[in-house]
Amino acid sequence: MKKIILPFLIGIFSMAMVSCEYDNYEKPNVRLYGNIVYQGEPINVKYNDVNLQLWESGWDLNYRIDVTVSPEGAYSALVFDGDYKLIIPSHQGPFRSIENAETQSDTILVSLNGDYHMDIEVEPYYMVRNTQFSVSGNTLSTNFGLEKIIKDIDAKDIETVYLYVNKTKFVDFDARVADAALAAGDIVDMNSISLSLTIPELVPTQNYVFARVGVKIAGVEDLLFSAVEKVNL
Repeated sequence: MKKIILPFLIGIFSMAMVSCEYDNYEKPNVRLYGNIVYQGEPINVKYNDVNLQLWESGWDLNYRIDVTVSPEGAYSALVFDGDYKLIIPSHQGPFRSIENAETQSDTILVSLNGDYHMDIEVEPYYMVRNTQFSVSGNTLSTNFGLEKIIKDIDAKDIETVYLYVNKTKFVDFDARVADAALAAGDIVDMNSISLSLTIPELVPTQNYVFARVGVKIAGVEDLLFSAVEKVNL
């Protein structure tokens, strides 16, 4: 029996030592954060639709960190001090990347020694302007404008505009209790676009909703959005 117990205890001790080594392993403690912006104004997108990539150099194999952009256009990554390459993959977001002066490409070099705030400037195809929401009875309406930003060979047309409403701050075509749409051909004035919808019965009852405008740009997968706004009923 003693011959059996001794190897068993040695095995338990070894596992405990390995566990301590894992517990003592250094964890990422440096925060790289900021916003995707146009002239300092955040670009609003759908949650989990737009991602950045951080590539860490200095290892046998480059290590990629995927960073999700929030609906408000913010990003945040917890990493180690070191040198990184930040890339917005092609066809990500309702915008195009701006060439970085240092790399002569869309790659941004980032050297971290402690927490670092960095906004990333891009060129959106459009910007949603002057969004206003109003409620009358159980009808929610919005009026807004669209400013065309990219007007060169990469310019694109509007396909459809949407009004989304949800019970929570997550509002888009996957998270909504009601929506309305207007095709581009029915838009008379790009500076004054109106949409309305009927708010359904909310269960459980609440006296507010969250709303935002979405814009589908022709040839671009990811929608452009207005900021989420809380609307009292």
